[in-house]
Amino acid sequence: MTGDITPVIMCGGSGTRLWPLSRKSYPKQFSKLIGPSSVFQQTAQRLSGPGYAPPVILTTSDFRFIVTEQMAEAGVDPGAILIEPEGRNTGPAVLASALWLARDNPDALMLVAPSDHMVADDPAFRAAVLAGVSAAQAGQIVTFGIKPTHAETGYGYLEPGENPGDDAPRAIPLRRFVEKPDKARAEAMLEAGNYLWNAGIFLFSVRTILEAFEAHAPDLIAPVRAAVDGGQPDLGFLRLDPGAWSDARDISIDYAVMERSHSLSVVPLGAGWSDLGGWDAVWRESGPDARGVATSGAATALDCDATLLRSEDEGLELVGLGLRDIIAVAMPDAVLVADKSRAQDVKDVVAALKAKQAKQATAFPKDHRPWGWFESLVLGDRFQVKRIVVHPGAALSLQSHTHRAEHWIVVSGTARVTVDDDVRLVSENQSVYVPLGARHRLENPGKLPMVLIEVQTGAYLGEDDIIRYEDVYARS
Repeated sequence: MTGDITPVIMCGGSGTRLWPLSRKSYPKQFSKLIGPSSVFQQTAQRLSGPGYAPPVILTTSDFRFIVTEQMAEAGVDPGAILIEPEGRNTGPAVLASALWLARDNPDALMLVAPSDHMVADDPAFRAAVLAGVSAAQAGQIVTFGIKPTHAETGYGYLEPGENPGDDAPRAIPLRRFVEKPDKARAEAMLEAGNYLWNAGIFLFSVRTILEAFEAHAPDLIAPVRAAVDGGQPDLGFLRLDPGAWSDARDISIDYAVMERSHSLSVVPLGAGWSDLGGWDAVWRESGPDARGVATSGAATALDCDATLLRSEDEGLELVGLGLRDIIAVAMPDAVLVADKSRAQDVKDVVAALKAKQAKQATAFPKDHRPWGWFESLVLGDRFQVKRIVVHPGAALSLQSHTHRAEHWIVVSGTARVTVDDDVRLVSENQSVYVPLGARHRLENPGKLPMVLIEVQTGAYLGEDDIIRYEDVYARS
């Protein structure tokens, strides 16, 4: 291999099929679906080390601080973090990353990967990537295909130019992409034995993909180039220009380029891959027992078969009795109970909740902020109780409220509290009162997370009752 491969990690999606764990405000890539770290962190670690340059990450403004926090926890230094002003699908996102990399090395290899897929065997994955390098250096667009294990209708398929046989990693010609099939077509392709699932992972040189866009989607070049060239640095991120970005078509990389290209190769990927695209996939990857039961957290199964039980709240016991082919996922504010065969229809649940304006459709119980997170414990008439966790060295903005006062009780760590002209340290078991209208700030000067309980009282308790005067995170 000549030169390092630059991973391009797509991290802006908000999958709805894994509700209630995955929601618009905190989607599945940041959750610990399988194992002790998030799938985004697992992706970042898989695409790091010898042979890999620091990754380019594409995400949205809402997730930018979650990305940097989880990258730091994973021990991976990011390269450029490009902020998409709005979702325009994977076509413009891949093009933006290629234009960014072309500034330094137009012949660099880039490996485009979603942030929310699971790979069980990292060494096998790296071997497959290595097997595609020569083809990518020769000007091929290399994709990666998974040998089907069942007649899946939720994936696109690949038809190689020759039977891939086993999972031995090698680049072979790719004849065509096949759209997501119906059940009968999926069964026929499984029976044929020469089709692969499309993993949505691509390897190519910057020059090759730019030439492909010029040939097959030239209308995207000008707006995306303008968005990159007009991007504004912001606290280590690059915010793509919103006006130019909005002029780019909303189109996937598959439709824009892949399905039109004739320089395609595929590498069979036998690394235990899953896109974790529904709770049925999570059940399969969770290691069901002999009766097909998988449990997580405070969950207990009695006389159950082929069932997934997950409690995402340590104080909530989820018990299944005599269940068969059931998915049950319990959160502090919502519970999903579904027939396992309807896993792909969970998105309809989210749509129904949106229609009735239920906040659980999109909002996560924990509200993640650049400085840490908070959650509401009790909400009543004219009062609210929150738990607030502030990262070491982090600080909330200097702010005031028009409609509420606040009482802060520190339960762990030490807080530096500013209330108008008074600045003091508040330790465990101590409290402070913040009057309505007072300018105040909360900081954690210590080396461990600081935890406090906040009691709000007032006529209006919404998060929009805030006036910011100073903010290290440049929020308005």
